Amino acid sequence: MGRRNQSGRWFEEFQVGDVVEHAVTRTVTEADNVLFTCMTMNPQPMHLDSEFAAGQEFGKPLVNSLYTLGLVVGIAVPELTLGTTIANLGFENVTFPNPVFAGDTVWVETEIVSTRASKSRPEAGVVTFEHRGHNQRDEIICRCLRAAFMRRRPT
Repeated sequence: MGRRNQSGRWFEEFQVGDVVEHAVTRTVTEADNVLFTCMTMNPQPMHLDSEFAAGQEFGKPLVNSLYTLGLVVGIAVPELTLGTTIANLGFENVTFPNPVFAGDTVWVETEIVSTRASKSRPEAGVVTFEHRGHNQRDEIICRCLRAAFMRRRPT
C-alpha cells in the first residue's frame, strides 16, 4: 500500500464559524500571469500587453482573475482539503474587489460557512467555505463561496 497524502480535515472536523488563516503565501509573478492567460486561451491584452495596459485605467497589466481565484482556493488546500475532498460541487458569489498585479503577495483566510451530512452517501458531507484572498496591504482581492464534497473520518 502506498503513502497517503492527507493533511486536510475530515468532514467532522469542520465547525461553522471557524476561520483559518492559511500559512502559505505566494508572490504573483509576471510569468504566472502570462503562462496562465496563454494556457487558458485568453487573448485579453489587459493581461498580456504592457503597452496596451499602460493606456488603461490601472496603467499596467492586471493579473488574470481566474488565476487569482485558483490561487486563493489552492492556498487553502493543504490545511483544509488535501486528501479529504471527494469533489468540488460549485463556486458562488465570486468577486474581485481589488486588482492583483505582478509583485503582489497573496494570503488567504477561510471561514466555514455551513456543513451538512450527505443523505445519499453516509461516508461524506458537504462543507461550504468562504475563501477570502488578500494582498500585502490586507486589501481583499478575491472572495468566493465554495461547496466541497468531503470525506468523513474512516471508521
